[in-house]
Amino acid sequence: MQHNAINSKLRRRLHRNASLLFVIGLCLTLATATFAQKDKKKKGDPPPPPSAPGNVIPLQDEQKIDYEISEMLGAWQVGDVDKLHKNIADDVVVVNGNWAPPVIGWDNYLASYKTQRARAQQARLERTNTLIRVSGNIAWASYQWDFSAVVDGQPSSAQGQTTLVLQKRGDTWLVVHNHTSLVQASTGAATANATPPATPPTKP
Repeated sequence: MQHNAINSKLRRRLHRNASLLFVIGLCLTLATATFAQKDKKKKGDPPPPPSAPGNVIPLQDEQKIDYEISEMLGAWQVGDVDKLHKNIADDVVVVNGNWAPPVIGWDNYLASYKTQRARAQQARLERTNTLIRVSGNIAWASYQWDFSAVVDGQPSSAQGQTTLVLQKRGDTWLVVHNHTSLVQASTGAATANATPPATPPTKP
Protein backbone atom coordinates (compact mmCIF):
# COMPACT_ATOMS: atom_id res chain seq x y z
CA MET A 1 0.00 0.00 0.00
CA GLN A 2 2.77 2.37 1.04
CA HIS A 3 4.78 1.32 -2.01
CA ASN A 4 1.84 2.22 -4.30
CA ALA A 5 1.50 5.64 -2.61
CA ILE A 6 5.19 6.38 -3.18
CA ASN A 7 4.90 5.30 -6.83
CA SER A 8 1.86 7.53 -7.28
CA LYS A 9 3.69 10.56 -5.82
CA LEU A 10 6.72 9.84 -7.99
CA ARG A 11 4.55 9.55 -11.13
CA ARG A 12 2.85 12.91 -10.32
CA ARG A 13 6.21 14.62 -9.80
CA LEU A 14 7.64 13.18 -13.03
CA HIS A 15 4.51 14.24 -14.89
CA ARG A 16 4.79 17.80 -13.48
CA ASN A 17 8.50 17.97 -14.38
CA ALA A 18 7.78 16.69 -17.90
CA SER A 19 5.09 19.34 -18.34
CA LEU A 20 7.43 22.03 -17.11
CA LEU A 21 10.19 20.85 -19.47
CA PHE A 22 7.70 20.85 -22.36
CA VAL A 23 6.63 24.48 -21.62
CA ILE A 24 10.27 25.61 -21.33
CA GLY A 25 11.12 23.80 -24.56
CA LEU A 26 8.15 25.35 -26.34
CA CYS A 27 9.16 28.86 -25.18
CA LEU A 28 12.73 28.33 -26.38
CA THR A 29 11.51 27.01 -29.75
CA LEU A 30 9.25 30.01 -30.29
CA ALA A 31 11.98 32.42 -29.23
CA THR A 32 14.50 30.80 -31.57
CA ALA A 33 12.04 30.88 -34.46
CA THR A 34 11.29 34.56 -33.79
CA PHE A 35 14.95 35.53 -33.67
CA ALA A 36 15.66 33.49 -36.81
CA GLN A 37 12.79 35.27 -38.59
CA LYS A 38 14.08 38.67 -37.49
CA ASP A 39 17.60 37.77 -38.60
CA LYS A 40 16.27 36.52 -41.94
CA LYS A 41 14.33 39.77 -42.39
CA LYS A 42 17.45 41.80 -41.64
CA LYS A 43 19.51 39.86 -44.18
CA GLY A 44 16.90 39.35 -46.90
CA ASP A 45 14.83 42.55 -46.93
CA PRO A 46 16.07 45.50 -48.99
CA PRO A 47 16.84 48.66 -47.00
CA PRO A 48 14.13 51.37 -46.96
CA PRO A 49 14.47 53.87 -49.80
CA PRO A 50 16.54 56.98 -48.95
CA SER A 51 13.61 59.23 -49.88
CA ALA A 52 11.53 57.79 -47.03
CA PRO A 53 13.73 57.50 -43.92
CA GLY A 54 12.19 55.19 -41.38
CA ASN A 55 9.41 54.37 -43.87
CA VAL A 56 7.58 57.61 -43.00
CA ILE A 57 4.83 58.38 -45.48
CA PRO A 58 5.63 61.76 -47.10
CA LEU A 59 3.05 64.50 -46.65
CA GLN A 60 0.90 65.60 -49.57
CA ASP A 61 1.40 69.21 -50.71
CA GLU A 62 -1.90 70.33 -49.12
CA GLN A 63 -0.83 68.82 -45.79
CA LYS A 64 2.63 70.43 -46.05
CA ILE A 65 1.08 73.83 -46.71
CA ASP A 66 -1.37 73.45 -43.83
CA TYR A 67 1.50 72.54 -41.50
CA GLU A 68 3.64 75.45 -42.73
CA ILE A 69 0.78 77.93 -42.20
CA SER A 70 0.45 76.66 -38.61
CA GLU A 71 4.22 77.06 -38.15
CA MET A 72 4.14 80.59 -39.56
CA LEU A 73 1.23 81.74 -37.40
CA GLY A 74 2.78 80.13 -34.32
CA ALA A 75 6.03 82.00 -35.01
CA TRP A 76 4.03 85.22 -35.48
CA GLN A 77 2.41 84.80 -32.06
CA VAL A 78 5.60 84.10 -30.10
CA GLY A 79 7.81 86.54 -32.01
CA ASP A 80 10.17 83.95 -33.53
CA VAL A 81 11.46 85.94 -36.52
CA ASP A 82 13.72 83.17 -37.89
CA LYS A 83 10.90 80.63 -37.96
CA LEU A 84 8.57 83.25 -39.45
CA HIS A 85 11.02 83.94 -42.29
CA LYS A 86 11.33 80.19 -42.97
CA ASN A 87 7.84 80.25 -44.57
CA ILE A 88 7.84 83.74 -46.12
CA ALA A 89 9.70 84.50 -49.37
CA ASP A 90 12.32 87.26 -49.54
CA ASP A 91 10.31 88.82 -52.39
CA VAL A 92 6.93 88.58 -50.63
CA VAL A 93 4.21 91.13 -51.48
CA VAL A 94 1.76 91.97 -48.68
CA VAL A 95 -1.40 94.01 -49.18
CA ASN A 96 -1.20 96.95 -46.79
CA GLY A 97 -3.73 97.19 -43.97
CA ASN A 98 -3.90 100.96 -44.47
CA TRP A 99 -4.64 103.01 -47.60
CA ALA A 100 -1.06 102.66 -48.81
CA PRO A 101 0.98 100.81 -51.42
CA PRO A 102 1.68 97.11 -50.78
CA VAL A 103 4.60 96.15 -48.59
CA ILE A 104 7.26 94.58 -50.83
CA GLY A 105 10.03 92.30 -49.61
CA TRP A 106 10.85 90.50 -46.38
CA ASP A 107 12.91 93.38 -44.90
CA ASN A 108 10.01 95.85 -45.19
CA TYR A 109 7.56 93.27 -43.87
CA LEU A 110 9.86 92.49 -40.93
CA ALA A 111 10.13 96.19 -39.94
CA SER A 112 6.35 96.48 -39.95
CA TYR A 113 5.93 93.22 -38.02
CA LYS A 114 8.39 94.26 -35.29
CA THR A 115 6.58 97.59 -34.80
CA GLN A 116 3.24 95.79 -34.37
CA ARG A 117 4.55 92.93 -32.25
CA ALA A 118 6.23 95.29 -29.77
CA ARG A 119 2.79 96.70 -28.86
CA ALA A 120 1.07 93.36 -28.28
CA GLN A 121 1.26 90.91 -25.38
CA GLN A 122 -0.57 87.62 -24.77
CA ALA A 123 -1.29 87.26 -28.48
CA ARG A 124 -3.62 84.39 -29.38
CA LEU A 125 -4.81 83.31 -32.81
CA GLU A 126 -7.26 80.65 -33.91
CA ARG A 127 -7.43 79.65 -37.56
CA THR A 128 -10.57 78.01 -38.99
CA ASN A 129 -12.16 76.97 -42.29
CA THR A 130 -8.89 76.59 -44.18
CA LEU A 131 -9.17 75.83 -47.89
CA ILE A 132 -6.02 74.91 -49.82
CA ARG A 133 -5.67 74.40 -53.57
CA VAL A 134 -2.51 73.30 -55.41
CA SER A 135 -1.72 73.65 -59.11
CA GLY A 136 1.81 72.60 -60.02
CA ASN A 137 4.29 74.66 -58.00
CA ILE A 138 1.69 77.35 -57.17
CA ALA A 139 -0.90 77.10 -54.39
CA TRP A 140 -3.36 79.33 -52.63
CA ALA A 141 -4.86 79.06 -49.17
CA SER A 142 -7.80 80.91 -47.64
CA TYR A 143 -8.78 80.83 -43.98
CA GLN A 144 -10.66 82.75 -41.29
CA TRP A 145 -8.97 83.86 -38.09
CA ASP A 146 -9.92 85.06 -34.64
CA PHE A 147 -7.23 87.14 -32.92
CA SER A 148 -6.95 88.55 -29.40
CA ALA A 149 -4.17 90.27 -27.44
CA VAL A 150 -3.41 92.98 -24.96
CA VAL A 151 -2.38 95.94 -27.13
CA ASP A 152 -0.94 99.11 -25.55
CA GLY A 153 -2.25 97.80 -22.22
CA GLN A 154 -5.84 97.36 -23.49
CA PRO A 155 -7.61 94.12 -24.49
CA SER A 156 -8.01 93.98 -28.26
CA SER A 157 -9.65 91.47 -30.57
CA ALA A 158 -10.19 91.14 -34.30
CA GLN A 159 -11.68 88.74 -36.80
CA GLY A 160 -10.94 88.47 -40.46
CA GLN A 161 -9.84 86.32 -43.35
CA THR A 162 -6.61 85.78 -45.20
CA THR A 163 -5.68 84.57 -48.67
CA LEU A 164 -2.12 83.44 -49.24
CA VAL A 165 -0.45 82.67 -52.56
CA LEU A 166 2.44 80.20 -52.17
CA GLN A 167 5.16 79.01 -54.50
CA LYS A 168 7.08 75.77 -54.12
CA ARG A 169 10.80 76.48 -54.06
CA GLY A 170 12.84 73.34 -53.53
CA ASP A 171 10.90 71.26 -50.99
CA THR A 172 9.39 74.27 -49.21
CA TRP A 173 6.19 76.17 -49.92
CA LEU A 174 6.84 79.90 -49.41
CA VAL A 175 4.28 82.68 -49.04
CA VAL A 176 4.82 85.06 -51.98
CA HIS A 177 1.62 87.08 -51.57
CA ASN A 178 -0.57 87.81 -48.55
CA HIS A 179 -3.94 89.56 -48.56
CA THR A 180 -5.59 89.86 -45.16
CA SER A 181 -9.01 91.45 -44.69
CA LEU A 182 -10.29 92.72 -41.38
CA VAL A 183 -13.97 91.90 -40.83
CA GLN A 184 -14.50 93.06 -37.27
CA ALA A 185 -12.34 94.52 -34.50
CA SER A 186 -12.77 95.86 -31.01
CA THR A 187 -10.38 97.51 -28.56
CA GLY A 188 -11.35 97.97 -24.94
CA ALA A 189 -14.85 99.48 -25.01
CA ALA A 190 -14.69 100.36 -28.73
CA THR A 191 -17.45 99.08 -30.95
CA ALA A 192 -17.20 96.67 -33.85
CA ASN A 193 -15.70 97.77 -37.17
CA ALA A 194 -13.25 100.11 -35.43
CA THR A 195 -9.67 100.01 -36.73
CA PRO A 196 -7.64 97.85 -34.35
CA PRO A 197 -4.47 99.27 -32.82
CA ALA A 198 -2.52 96.26 -34.02
CA THR A 199 -3.22 94.47 -37.25
CA PRO A 200 -3.87 90.72 -37.28
CA PRO A 201 -1.26 88.04 -38.03
CA THR A 202 0.80 88.23 -41.25
CA LYS A 203 -0.65 91.63 -42.14
CA PRO A 204 1.67 94.65 -41.88
